[in-house]
Amino acid sequence: MKHRWSGCGTALVTPFTEAGSIDEEAVSRLAKRQIENGIHFLVPCGTTGESPTLSNSEKLRVVDLVVQEASDKIPVLAGAGGYDTKSVVALAQDMVRAGADGILSVAPYYNKPSPEGIYQHFSTVVENLDCPVMVYNVPSRTGVNIDPKTLRRIASLPNVVGIKEASGNLGQISQICSDASETFSVLSGDDEYTLPMMAVGGLGVISVVSNEAPSEMSALVNAALKDDFKTALSIHKRLLPLMQVNFVESNPIPVKAALAEMGLLTARYRLPLIAPEEHNRQRIVDVLKSLGFLDHDS
Repeated sequence: MKHRWSGCGTALVTPFTEAGSIDEEAVSRLAKRQIENGIHFLVPCGTTGESPTLSNSEKLRVVDLVVQEASDKIPVLAGAGGYDTKSVVALAQDMVRAGADGILSVAPYYNKPSPEGIYQHFSTVVENLDCPVMVYNVPSRTGVNIDPKTLRRIASLPNVVGIKEASGNLGQISQICSDASETFSVLSGDDEYTLPMMAVGGLGVISVVSNEAPSEMSALVNAALKDDFKTALSIHKRLLPLMQVNFVESNPIPVKAALAEMGLLTARYRLPLIAPEEHNRQRIVDVLKSLGFLDHDS
């Protein structure tokens, strides 16, 4: 592996009990399944983990459970982002104390800071942490884009180790990969873009589809890291329908529904997220069946 934060990291879902609390047994079981299937690092408490509806104490408990399962096997990159810099710093510090090896921090959302404001936000976060920090750029959710010029400044800060890039702009992605130093990891934030991003210098993905298919997604990334793009393309083509159906409604609604169909959890959500519409659930089931992921009728 070229870089500690390269390869395939799974953006873990957060399972809930019937009473609405964190399903701790399921959190541990899902993390263990990821490790056993070759995933390179784990990412709890991101968007896929429904972080907007988790309290800080719940986030810390999820991180603790995942860290316990990962132990010394693979690193844990915990999600700590928000629109209030002071609160982000406090949460990130608590996550590091809970055992996280690094922090994934999304660009501030809703209040739409300027490029200088984005830079100062990350500068403040980094100077208050003594651990690796990965920046997360997802303009479709945050309303702001971390452009290559601003990223170059952020990347020069101590302990900034990479970016989860989900702009969907291949021109921007190519520029970011071209700018990246050997110590800076550019990861796809979108499963569909993993292969094309790695073709221009990306080092992997923080994946949603690896919740369902950890061994295959890690194999795709491993092949691409070895410049075996023929193998990587074959896996990409096989998983593409699943990558696409995972976003037939807002993430993580479809992936949790899929994991439920696979018997790996009970699909429960916190408002305002709700179960997928029936026709979309059937689309998810059809894709899972076509891939051989279901051993029972649904």
